[in-house]
Formats: sequence, C-alpha cells, structure tokens
Amino acid sequence: MLKQQEVIPVVVQGSEQTLKFHGKEIIRNAIFFDLEHYLYKEPIAIGVFGAAVYDEVEKAVITTQYMIENKRDARAILELTKEYFINQKNNGKQYLVTFSGNNDFLVINHLYQKYDISYSFEEEFELIDLQKEYEHKFQKNIGLKNLEKQHQIDRGGELISGMTLAKTFSKIIKDQGYFDRMPLEKVEKILKYNEEDVVNLFNIMNRWESVTMDDVLILEEKLHREKMEKLALKALLEEQIELEKEESNQPFKGQKEELGYSS
Repeated sequence: MLKQQEVIPVVVQGSEQTLKFHGKEIIRNAIFFDLEHYLYKEPIAIGVFGAAVYDEVEKAVITTQYMIENKRDARAILELTKEYFINQKNNGKQYLVTFSGNNDFLVINHLYQKYDISYSFEEEFELIDLQKEYEHKFQKNIGLKNLEKQHQIDRGGELISGMTLAKTFSKIIKDQGYFDRMPLEKVEKILKYNEEDVVNLFNIMNRWESVTMDDVLILEEKLHREKMEKLALKALLEEQIELEKEESNQPFKGQKEELGYSS
C-alpha cells in the first residue's frame, strides 16, 4: 500500500472569518476527510483515503493518504483508516468535515461491516457537511469546485472524473500487477487530486465568512449565462448538422445535367 504525508504551512484566519458550528470555532479540532472509491453494484474498495488536520505547533495542515496497490490492500486500508481516526480522536479532534460526505460514509460503513471492523463515526465525531452548511446559510445548492471558486481557491492539480478513477481502481483490483505498471505521473495525479480535495475543505472553512449573498447571486448569474451559451451552441451545432445532412441528400445540379437529366 502506498502511504503519503505532507506538511502544508497555512495561516488560520481570525475567528470572524472561519466557519462556526453552533457558534463555536472548530477549525483547530477538525478532521477534513475525502475518499476516492470503487463501486460495482456495491462498494468494492477504497482506492484512496485522504484526510487532513491543522497542527497548531507546525502551523500547518498535515495530510495523510493511503492508496491501494492491489486487491490484498482492500482490508488493510480500512484498518489504517480506523487507526487514523482513533489516533486523531485521542489528539483532541472532535469534528469530521466533508463535502457531500453521505456517499463516502455509505462506502466506508459498508466496507467496515463487510470486513467485520467495528467503528461508528456518528458516535465518535460531530459530522459536518460543508455542502449542507452552505445550503443552510444561503438557501442554495452548490458543487465543490464552484464553492472553491467562490473562496478564491485555485487548484494546481488536474481535475479527474469519477469514471476515470473508477476504471483505474477496477484495474488495480482485478490485475495484481497493474499498479506496478502504472506511470508514476498517473499515481501522483490521483494523489494530488485527493489531497487538494481535503486541503480545500480546510481552506473553505478558513475563509467561510468571506463569501456574501452578493457573491452567491453573481455566481448563479454567471453559471446561468454559461448554461445558456452552451445550450445555444449545442442548438447551433445541431442545426448545422441537419443542414449538412439535407445538402448531402440533394443531387448535385451540374451532375444531373451531365447525365442528361434536367431539374
């Protein structure tokens, strides 16, 4: 199994900027958590476990990641995740922060049950979903990437689709030697994508109050405009395709005359 830890220096904003939970500042006592997983009809395995915490001594966010290398790692990665959460709870972490984390908890709870690993996130932590916090604050829905944009967060790594990740983890599970044949750049890209997911949960919480209702309305207008432009372009392309079909079905006039026909 591939294990990676990074120390990323950060500055925690003043309490007037950070997200509060029941009126309490919690950023120093939170775990930021995200999974990349493989499902086929049911959860099969965690592909990458990613988590991050703020360390007061280091003045940094410390990320921890585990990535499976073969099918044998499917249980081992679960045991490491449980150990991680237990250690962080012992270190004083009380909150578990996700973005739309229902799917992640569905997957990990299913796999814990499958491998007879006893653990309850609900009993050990207060669960905080930033998507739900945003909905509660602004009465609007939003995706993670747009929420990052609202908080002036630019990703350095490349975005990866869920389908691409699922195909990669499927090959890792089914082919014992696939991971060893993967280009190092591909492994690094997957880990970077997951790392940015968890670090940006911290960054969003750290700048939570910087977003206003005006920002929300401006984003909605921008997204609506982009949607209309895409629809207009799609309609234009479809019209062009239909015209080309019609023209291809029309006999060429000059060709008809050469063959002795007249229109």
